[in-house]
Amino acid sequence: MALSARNQLKGRITKINLGDIMAHVVVKVGKDTIESVITRRSAEEMKLKKGDTVEVVIKSTEVMLKK
Repeated sequence: MALSARNQLKGRITKINLGDIMAHVVVKVGKDTIESVITRRSAEEMKLKKGDTVEVVIKSTEVMLKK
């Protein structure tokens, strides 16, 4: 699938919590953790589960840096 977003990080799902409408997905990327909230339907259609390798795609109008 072609995608214009340049911020794509590979990681592994460490936790997934399916709610009635939304799913909370925690992904370990290196030593860091990224959390995502997606629709439950999307999580089910993708058959996401703990241990799956996924790509986190970040598309934002603002990305801050701290030094």
